[in-house]
Amino acid sequence: MAKQIQAVRGMNDCLPGDTQVWQKVEAVLRDTVASYGYQEIRFPIVESTDLFKRSIGEVTDIVEKEMYTFEDRNGDSLTLRPEGTAVCVRAGNQGGLLYNQEQRLWYMGPMFRHERPQKGRYRQFHQFGLEAFGIATADIDAEVILLTARLWKAFGISDHVRLELNSLGSNEARAEYRDALVAFLEQHIDKLDEDSKRRMYSNPLRVLDSKNPDVQAILVDAPKLSEHLDEESKAHFANLCERLDAAGVEYQVNEKLVRGLDYYNRTVFEWVTESLGAQGTVCAGGRYDGLVEQLGGKATPAVGFAMGMERLVLLLQALESVGEIRRNADVYVAAMGDAASIQAPVIAEQLRTEVAGLRVQVHCGGGNFKKQLKRADKSDALVALILGESELAEGKVTVKYLREEKEQVTVSLEEVKTLLADLAV
Repeated sequence: MAKQIQAVRGMNDCLPGDTQVWQKVEAVLRDTVASYGYQEIRFPIVESTDLFKRSIGEVTDIVEKEMYTFEDRNGDSLTLRPEGTAVCVRAGNQGGLLYNQEQRLWYMGPMFRHERPQKGRYRQFHQFGLEAFGIATADIDAEVILLTARLWKAFGISDHVRLELNSLGSNEARAEYRDALVAFLEQHIDKLDEDSKRRMYSNPLRVLDSKNPDVQAILVDAPKLSEHLDEESKAHFANLCERLDAAGVEYQVNEKLVRGLDYYNRTVFEWVTESLGAQGTVCAGGRYDGLVEQLGGKATPAVGFAMGMERLVLLLQALESVGEIRRNADVYVAAMGDAASIQAPVIAEQLRTEVAGLRVQVHCGGGNFKKQLKRADKSDALVALILGESELAEGKVTVKYLREEKEQVTVSLEEVKTLLADLAV
């Protein structure tokens, strides 16, 4: 026997049963963003490597360690997309969607990072992302956060997530703060771990979210970003907080929240949970007003977020908040005899056409009546429609209830359509 080929490590299959959960989650996401007037955008999985170097930053973990990068036959450097915001900006620039326009866009699909696989973090993972372009005021920041809050309500997990907020200020204010932070860290360099020492000059703000408790103890006395904010950014953040207060959205200001990507400015936020252990961030985003211009477009304000869908599914399952999953089949059609076997799919097609949303599975592969009923029961259908020679001659079908203690009945095809209509809900 040939050796069985396995999936690539950290890239997982989604099998039937699991896909039903994913479909339900995806439907809630689509319906919620549509209720705010956002439109879907789709873009390639593979992009120019330079796109991510210019947007994410060459001295980030993603670019330095995690990207799947390769040369194609023409010698061009290509990368499997590790995140969606830069790709959305590239697509918007190229498609002429952004300059002097307002756009509310969303996307969903696989991303790729070569990380150490663990629960909730994989090498192929899926993100749902949303981006709003062309609006510089804090009302759009608030809308994006309100939308995420509505998602948690729809999923029934509002009590299990917490919103953290911060402002990074303008690029100039952040540069000023960066210098002050580096000067502080230099005074404590002997107490920093190797990772913090490495980041101290290349990306010092990332030291703020170090998971090392010894480093966090040092940072208690570090200069605060809020002390270096420009007046416009302070006003922007105050207006955002006022809007969230008015909408009843609770939040915590976390001055160490910086996000891991270079392109953020002003508003940054995360929704975090204690219900998934160490992998606590469910959704994160913020404002990135300079990225469109940085990637070759005209200056355009923008704000957005992304959420890891595997992590969201894990959270829903951990909290038993997935809810009822639509069964694979409502009706299973069993047929006895050659003539009935030929008519069974014809009747199934009529039912699918005339009873909207009805899920009908037809027995295939032959077999006796007992075998067909076993298959019907295994299909998880609520009822079996039995078509034999006598039913065929009379233009009727027998309805056998598989999940309820009800007597089976033999009715006309028109009657069975009415009887099955409730199952399609």
